[in-house]
Amino acid sequence: MAVVILYKEIEIQGCVEIPESLTFNEFYDKFIVFIEANKWLFGGGMNEIVDGFYINPDGTKGKHVLEE
Repeated sequence: MAVVILYKEIEIQGCVEIPESLTFNEFYDKFIVFIEANKWLFGGGMNEIVDGFYINPDGTKGKHVLEE
């Protein structure tokens, strides 16, 4: 007899405010440790935002969060 394990997904739409001294990578690492400690999975992406602007991979400011 097969054991069926049911899962559900939660879509996260929000923003986490962190101290300026914490880097994006440090936050990401802590977030993933939290997820894995609970035996959960995370799929998706994250973006760094500074002063209302998305930060590009090269560290420059990108689009404002309110731009379409």
